[in-house]
Amino acid sequence: MIKMKVSDLGEKKLIKRIIANIKLHLKDFNIEGLGDDAALIDMGKEYIVATTDLLRQTSHFPKAMNHEQMGWKSVTVNISDLAAMGAKPLGLLMSMGLPAHMKVEEFDELLRGILKACDHYRIPLIGGDTKEADEIILAGTAIGRTLKEDALLKSGSKEGDLVGVTGQLGLAAAGIKILLHNIEEVPVTDNILSKIMDHALKPEARLKEARILAKSHLVNAATDITDGLVSELNELITATSNKIGIRLYEEKLPIPYEVKEIARLIKEDPIELGIYYGEDFELLFTMPPENVIPLSDRLNFYIIGEVTKTGRIEIVDKEGRTYIPPVKGYEHLRG
Repeated sequence: MIKMKVSDLGEKKLIKRIIANIKLHLKDFNIEGLGDDAALIDMGKEYIVATTDLLRQTSHFPKAMNHEQMGWKSVTVNISDLAAMGAKPLGLLMSMGLPAHMKVEEFDELLRGILKACDHYRIPLIGGDTKEADEIILAGTAIGRTLKEDALLKSGSKEGDLVGVTGQLGLAAAGIKILLHNIEEVPVTDNILSKIMDHALKPEARLKEARILAKSHLVNAATDITDGLVSELNELITATSNKIGIRLYEEKLPIPYEVKEIARLIKEDPIELGIYYGEDFELLFTMPPENVIPLSDRLNFYIIGEVTKTGRIEIVDKEGRTYIPPVKGYEHLRG
């Protein structure tokens, strides 16, 4: 009998397996949000919000990323999960696996990036741990809080809702693609290169936008875009108890000129860069149509589609043809 490996499952199925096994363990605890972007601990009128994310040098940090940028990103991925829940940051713990041969100057750069990000997001670094490892491994744990009525969840989308996103898509993907190519061989202007590299090497969590969404009480569901738009849309569908689907419109996707230009130069589809590669850290949400104008008075965003009852993701192309995209995105443990 051939035994399955965790790589046969992938990250998302593995998480579902974990959740299925811990539900009985949690029956005596007031923990909610299993399977969401962060866990919710019931504290009466508030939730304590907790999340953790582990990054490995070979899997999560492009070779061109310096140590300060690694530190920055390790904080950002955790803050983005708090943002996706509408939480205000309280504190961050950072555990580090460090190679014995790592230079002290490199460690100082790494720590500087962590502390710069903590200052940016106004969250104190309150602890952590260090161990020896074969490569740099950064495991952050972020803690936040939110009033119960302000919490943002993946579940809750309703048929007829509109689908919104807080910013442009594909810029980080375009930057990573250029890093994987020889930059000297791709004739990119300095302006384009600067913009896409900022997104690829120093991503930023949408914490301010998340607090606006949470306090507005105008959205039904929300998450952040880390593993790709299509993957996150599927998360919204599977998190909702009622059968829903989502229809996107290519002409409404906020894929900027810079992404289209990079796609042209490297002969790839800009739509693919915008919907599959992730790390945009934009917020994705659904809301009733009548809430668009009230929310637009407080926040800039793009409407990219609508919630249906088909049970699947559909995309309408620029010629009006509908197709069903494969549900994929970046997924750990797939090798």
